[in-house]
Amino acid sequence: MSHTPHELAEEFPSDVEKMHALKTNDAHFAKLFDDYHAVNKTIHRAETKVEPVAEEHEEALRKQRLVLKDEIAAMLRAAP
Repeated sequence: MSHTPHELAEEFPSDVEKMHALKTNDAHFAKLFDDYHAVNKTIHRAETKVEPVAEEHEEALRKQRLVLKDEIAAMLRAAP
């Protein structure tokens, strides 16, 4: 498992199988999933100073991650 905080498997541990099924069968969910991981990786690299960014940019990225997480959570709740 990754050492990057806020991975979706850690955020939604009881929904790992559902995420896999949605990612496989729903192109929109797969895009959200991939976008979330890309933003999360960028935030982690900024927080660890591997690739520092301006504070305002880092805050905008965190907001973007939250919007993606909220949409992912809604799709997980709606999935059978």
